[in-house]
Amino acid sequence: MADIIRLLPDHVANQIAAGEVVQRPASVVKELLENAIDAQSTDIKLIVKDGGKTLIQVVDNGIGMSDTDARLSFERHATSKIQKAEDLFNLHTKGFRGEALASIAAIAHVEMMTRTEDEEVGTHIKIEGSKIISQEVAVVPKGTSMMVKNLFFNIPARRNFLKSDQVEFRHITDEFHRVALAHPQISFSFYNNGSDVFNLPGNDFKKRIVQIFGRKTNEKLVPINEDTNVVRISGYIQKPEFAKKSRGEQFFFANNRFIKSPYLHHAVLGAFEGLIKPGTHPGYFICLEVDPATIDINIHPTKTEVKFDDEHTLYAYLKSTIKHSLGQFNVAPSLDFEKDQNLETPYNFKDKAVSMPGISVDADFNPFQKSRTAKAVGYSKQPNAQGWENMYQGLERKVPNRESSILEMESEGFNSSIFDGTETQDTVTTTFQLRKKYIVSTIKSGMLIINQSRAHQRVLYEGFLKNITIKEAVSQQLLFPLTLNFTHGEISILREIKESLCAVGFVFGDITHETVEIKGVPVVVTESEVQMVMEQLISDFQMEALEDSFSQVDMLAKTLSKTLSVKTGEILDERSQLGLVNDLFACKESALSPFNKRTYITLTENDIDRKFI
Repeated sequence: MADIIRLLPDHVANQIAAGEVVQRPASVVKELLENAIDAQSTDIKLIVKDGGKTLIQVVDNGIGMSDTDARLSFERHATSKIQKAEDLFNLHTKGFRGEALASIAAIAHVEMMTRTEDEEVGTHIKIEGSKIISQEVAVVPKGTSMMVKNLFFNIPARRNFLKSDQVEFRHITDEFHRVALAHPQISFSFYNNGSDVFNLPGNDFKKRIVQIFGRKTNEKLVPINEDTNVVRISGYIQKPEFAKKSRGEQFFFANNRFIKSPYLHHAVLGAFEGLIKPGTHPGYFICLEVDPATIDINIHPTKTEVKFDDEHTLYAYLKSTIKHSLGQFNVAPSLDFEKDQNLETPYNFKDKAVSMPGISVDADFNPFQKSRTAKAVGYSKQPNAQGWENMYQGLERKVPNRESSILEMESEGFNSSIFDGTETQDTVTTTFQLRKKYIVSTIKSGMLIINQSRAHQRVLYEGFLKNITIKEAVSQQLLFPLTLNFTHGEISILREIKESLCAVGFVFGDITHETVEIKGVPVVVTESEVQMVMEQLISDFQMEALEDSFSQVDMLAKTLSKTLSVKTGEILDERSQLGLVNDLFACKESALSPFNKRTYITLTENDIDRKFI
């Protein structure tokens, strides 16, 4: 039998490695920014075009590379960070696997320009699909400039899986946030399609948070700080009243590296237990400093998933630290042990013996006496109960028996048609609400039970779809425009769906990098619900990240219907119940909610009869 196992060519192996390291343009941004940080840069510029599909460029003022190092950096497993296996457990740098540049060069057009401080001229290298096109001497500034063009040009299938430019730009922005927050002392600049997005001078951690997420963030932050022999915890948490439905502002950093840890996230939620509403998420920016030997950051190519040696201790420390900060800054409710002066024993009674209190009873007291005076002044009292009957004059009205009245009412509503199968033409549809959740109505064949929340979702959903399609939504103008504060990323989402929101009935004023002015809202939205609706919209779009117009319209209609529908526990009068029933069966798809759940069930007379067998 012929041999069938053979070594893969280098360019194929690099493309396979690229599938693990480079998932989308944001992955390239992460690797290039981390390389710039490892190069001891103090100023880093990020430039992207078309969501990173056309161009990703990172320019730094770091130590640069010689011509030999520049060429060798594109080889697989070539790195200056480690020399032996033991170095993996004492890492202080970002990139160390030696895969990033080789993987990126395998699937894109790459240009590198670099120069060290000691050299007068630098190196300019061009690579396309792992193939070196040219390497020549060039006059370039100190540091390194990496340009990645036409990502996935030689893998069309991967390129087709990329989302729209707006969605990819959002992912790049998220990656930029993580790197910029982890290194507040470094200056960062971010440019998208020729316009400024961020210009962040070097600063401390709190000011960097405010620079990225807006000035209003400053009043939301509560500092945390704890130093133990296992971990040093620092950073900030957001006050419970600012918890959001989205999970955007949640950051863990371990040794200046962004990480994802569901286990530690659970510790944060445990500290906030009872302080935030169900379905909302607290914001936090938490830095953990541990011994590099106690953390393994090499379990995944993206290096965001890590493993700690003693996670249980970290969990306990983190939870108690957050609880302590919430109590220390009077954010969480606490017991007040201050003495109440009203409960103090007077000084004159300090040495007085305890005695039973005496009770004096007036045995001659008569409330019906016509004239009586206080016994204390020495007047005698003549008991006289005459005239007591007058107190009950006018109270001879007969009180009906409650039980008999109830029975009478029930007998009046008796209808024998359910037994004999006959129905009159004058029968009126009646409804009643069951446990503030269901609407029960009679039908010809038996009984109809409607889930009020799901039914209202279906009615609103089809109404919003119609308004967005024909663009004839009715809007009510606000007497005083609302100004809402959002982060830069949230503002970009609102800009993306602004046209659809206007079709529903929202009227927008000025939109800045941090604020949105709303001048009008749909008729079904009250002024107090606007903030909640906007936050829910942003949360859903962040989770789904849908970009095509049909999906965007559908998600918008679903989110609005879910947020504005009648909820379980709300009381509806009989007129509202009947109106909801009629509106539901006027819909094109009345049996299912927008989320494909049943809106109603029917119980026939036979079903009811079976219950009595």
